[in-house]
Amino acid sequence: MPGNVGLTRALTLWVGVSVLPLAAPLPTLAQATSTAERIRLVENGLLPSVQVRGRTYPLVAITDRMQQLGVPAVSIAVIHDGELEWARAYGMADVAARTPATPATLFQAASMSKPVAAMGALQLVQEGRLALDQDVNTWLRSWQVPRDSFTAQQPVTLRHLLTHSAGLTVHGFPGYARGAPLPAVWQILKGEPPANTPPVRADRVPGTLWRYSGGGITVMQQLVQDVTLEPFPEFMQRAVLRPLGMTASTFEQPLPDALAARAATGYRSTGNAVAGRFHTYPELAAAGLWTTPSDLARWIMAVQSTFAAKSQRVLSPLLVTQMLRTGLGGWGLGVGLRAAGGEGIFEHGGANEGFRGQFFGFMQRGEGAVVMTNSDAGDRLVAEIMQALARAYRWPGFTAHEIIPTTVSPAVFGDYVGQYALPGTTIRVTVRAEGEALVITLPGGAESELVPVDRDWFAVAATADRLRFERGEAGRVVALRRGEDRLPRVD
Repeated sequence: MPGNVGLTRALTLWVGVSVLPLAAPLPTLAQATSTAERIRLVENGLLPSVQVRGRTYPLVAITDRMQQLGVPAVSIAVIHDGELEWARAYGMADVAARTPATPATLFQAASMSKPVAAMGALQLVQEGRLALDQDVNTWLRSWQVPRDSFTAQQPVTLRHLLTHSAGLTVHGFPGYARGAPLPAVWQILKGEPPANTPPVRADRVPGTLWRYSGGGITVMQQLVQDVTLEPFPEFMQRAVLRPLGMTASTFEQPLPDALAARAATGYRSTGNAVAGRFHTYPELAAAGLWTTPSDLARWIMAVQSTFAAKSQRVLSPLLVTQMLRTGLGGWGLGVGLRAAGGEGIFEHGGANEGFRGQFFGFMQRGEGAVVMTNSDAGDRLVAEIMQALARAYRWPGFTAHEIIPTTVSPAVFGDYVGQYALPGTTIRVTVRAEGEALVITLPGGAESELVPVDRDWFAVAATADRLRFERGEAGRVVALRRGEDRLPRVD
């Protein structure tokens, strides 16, 4: 995943949406019993994923919302009753070339690569070539987890790597421009040129905390390569992708030219294409999978079917059960886990440069979905589509986040109006009053309403991020805070 975008995330107000009349009225939720009716509910039934209590919002079509958010393409696959019920794509895979997106268009899975890669490592456990709870340095040859005071207390194990509890550094990876020199995996792990990220090392005792680490998953990639003596893409093709019928998918990086013609171009929140169309990710297990929503749906259905002991194409029911067992941080072996409506859900999101997506599946029944976009601005669209799907299919666990506003007189908005900048960076935001609302303008010109939730506290209407205005000794607002980021007032 790319670095923390924080206040630079592109936000827009829920305004200016064209709500077009439909050829026929939308079916009600109770009436939506056919695939076609459910598709119409989703395609024409988006609502904000963040809502302010007491306000009403119009239903919006996917294509309208894409235009408003600046997302060129979105691709969706839906699992219902244990089958891939439908898959559709909307918009442009490449805007300049006027290439339409189709269900066969390839997207970068980004961090959704991790659970697919985890299945490959678990197959080696199943074969007895790896173990979940032994020191990974037993098998690592090209590079080893450095011995230090933390790993001396507890060695790093494969279970630690897959559950993000190894105490290892490096959250995510920015990738490399197409044509740039690419590091070997051991160079990434050592942080040596041409790697563009720091070395992966332990700075906590393994097993004592949960902390997301793409670095740890890259250790797993090296582990698999050292054990199999195969290039990682070839091993994954043989061990996971081909057996599951994921024929459109590949871990090859750089993407071969023949496949690049089928790939979506990534776009920034500004609408500009990523230079060279997309980045290359040699961190294959952490971020390198190219795939389609339909192929990812096949992976989800394989997990569901094996968990129910109905089939076993890659892993045994025993190992899939371990995969879906909750550990530190609500994490399984490669997947995030949570409960909704008394049911278990496994899921993962993804964020590479110019790509955003998410998948989920229910553990006990064959329901789930995959949504992939080719834009840094795709997060909000993904969330809104997931919630529309949940309404159409009556799935629990995907309700909108609600902001509970407090009453603040617009007369005091003048206290907050001004410009704020993060020292040592070019990040600058502007806050202005607009009628009876307070609006924040973020880098790049994106805007969102600020909803008052407490004294000097506001929620960003688009994302629910909470911001606090800091006052000095004289009572004047002197800074804007988001978490640990402090932006002093500069006007």
